[in-house]
Amino acid sequence: MTPKRVFRWPLFAVLFAVIGVWILSSTLFSSGPENIDTSVGLKLLSGKTVDQAKIVDGAQRVDLSLTRPYKDKGDLVRFYYVGPQGADVVEAIEKAKLPGGYNSEVPSQSWLSSLAITVIPFIVILAVFWFLMSQMQGSRGGGFGRSRAKLVSPQTPQGPRVTFADVAGVDEAVQELQEIKAFLSEPGKFYEVGAKIPKGVLLVGPPGTGKTLLARAVAGEAEVPFFTISGSDFVEMFVGVGASRVRDMFEQAKSQAPAIIFIDEIDAVGRHRGAGLGGGHDEREQTLNQLLVEMDGFEGRTNVIMIAATNRPDILDPALLRPGRFDRQVTVNTPDLRGRRAILAVHAKGKPMDDEVDLDLVARRTPGFSGADLANVLNEAALLTARSANKRIDNRALDEAIDRVVAGPQRSTLMSDADKRFTAYHEGGHAVVAAALRNTDPVTKVTILPRGRALGYTMVMPTKDKHTVTRNEMLDSLAYSMGGRAAEEIVFHDPTSGASNDIEKATGIARTMVMSYGMSENLGSVAYSKGDGEVFLGRDYGHRREYSEEIAAAIDEEVRRLIERAHDEAWEILQANRHVLDKVVVELLEHETLDEAALAAIFVDIVKREPREVWLSSKDRPVSDAPPVPLREENGQQGPAGGG
Repeated sequence: MTPKRVFRWPLFAVLFAVIGVWILSSTLFSSGPENIDTSVGLKLLSGKTVDQAKIVDGAQRVDLSLTRPYKDKGDLVRFYYVGPQGADVVEAIEKAKLPGGYNSEVPSQSWLSSLAITVIPFIVILAVFWFLMSQMQGSRGGGFGRSRAKLVSPQTPQGPRVTFADVAGVDEAVQELQEIKAFLSEPGKFYEVGAKIPKGVLLVGPPGTGKTLLARAVAGEAEVPFFTISGSDFVEMFVGVGASRVRDMFEQAKSQAPAIIFIDEIDAVGRHRGAGLGGGHDEREQTLNQLLVEMDGFEGRTNVIMIAATNRPDILDPALLRPGRFDRQVTVNTPDLRGRRAILAVHAKGKPMDDEVDLDLVARRTPGFSGADLANVLNEAALLTARSANKRIDNRALDEAIDRVVAGPQRSTLMSDADKRFTAYHEGGHAVVAAALRNTDPVTKVTILPRGRALGYTMVMPTKDKHTVTRNEMLDSLAYSMGGRAAEEIVFHDPTSGASNDIEKATGIARTMVMSYGMSENLGSVAYSKGDGEVFLGRDYGHRREYSEEIAAAIDEEVRRLIERAHDEAWEILQANRHVLDKVVVELLEHETLDEAALAAIFVDIVKREPREVWLSSKDRPVSDAPPVPLREENGQQGPAGGG
């Protein structure tokens, strides 16, 4: 059924309804005498000004012929009454002894109006029912059952064309997807060696890392039809509609094979089956069942590859992740230093950059930023440049843009001198502790200007990318987090609420050390948690923890011991460097913001913390004095010394 035929019935229904309403209104509410209030009509009857009256039963109306015009209403008026007033109206008319008398009649309706009142409601009901049934019929019938996937091809572009040249920082993912393109364009050379085309590629990574951009690049590069759809487009209120859309989508792709299907946010339809509280979700699970069958069912399929994206792979159904359906899982992580530099270069195209701008420095200052964050940094810098009526983006705009992305826009809150002093000592405590420890990243900025939800902040930036973190680095992070609270206690003897976020972060680090990394001296190398993934209520609800109450109490005690030790360490550092802390506070109160160069001049006289002793999970284990394998430089890359 074509879209025109689908919408023909509801149009007819609306037309019939309008005609019926018009007939009824023209019959029952035709033009006639002017209306007056019931009380006025009864007063006219008692005032001997009425010549004749006509009572219209059913309509509960009385038409009056007057001996003289009533105000601007003329000599013909009418009034309506409600049921309980009927006896009073008749009594008033009889008592008036009208010269022309009165009569009573039943309003007659034409056969057309009677037919409209009887037939039109049934026609409307049948039209609505026919419309819903036509929408809910199978995938060939149009409406609800039709796939909502959009076809993207060189002949039908969807916005600017994106290619792999526009994607940076995810080289491994690009290589995997280029291989998929090669499978579709030259399948023969793979068949010759017995290779099979992979049926699915799952892009996994945190938000903003470029999963959807990769799919758009595949659509721009591929010389085959590319169908794109969101996981939420499958699920509807009616059971079976999603499965019908899946069938229709694959039928369209098979008819134009070789083809690629891209499902964004597949976790909306691919979650664990039977994982709902009080039962599953019938519509979503039937849709997932149909998707599983289409990907690797009895019939099998060729030359149709599915690409999907999600940031929650932990909640996907295991049947969806097995080989034969999603043969490959490509992780799209946040970019490293080289990747950030390449992403900045891509987004800097078309933007007038000042000659002094160094994108390498910007890349070093943005560790942990995703591709979306980096694009936002350059866009914010461009907005700030335009707002200040400058023509080129300079380092000052980029610095402010990074601060905006990290901590939010600067607030115009007026702080009292006491609040500024509290904030200066708090942030100065963080900075001094970080500078005195041996395993923390360099302090690059300290400010007491309110920004976002914070009254000030201290920024530390790593000099290189890290993929593992040592226990001493975590302990230093704990001490650094407690530096603000310790400074408040030393100086004011009365801590403030400003350390709430610091304590929350420190507690999270300490609990992860104990429960996930086995870095506890008393509990050993045992994992007491199932990872740091987000809670999936349908899967995790009702599952008890796998350790006793005694272990839970020991975990809490160990976490508290780590935080207390970090607090004591921060206290000792600040006591030994009180003169440096005061110097930082004086500069902050005067300049409000200190950059890396100003901080380096202040930290010249700082007393460094002594290194910790070697940590062993068991004290009676021998310690090896053999040094680690030395590293050598080769083509700018570090690697083990020696051959091989």
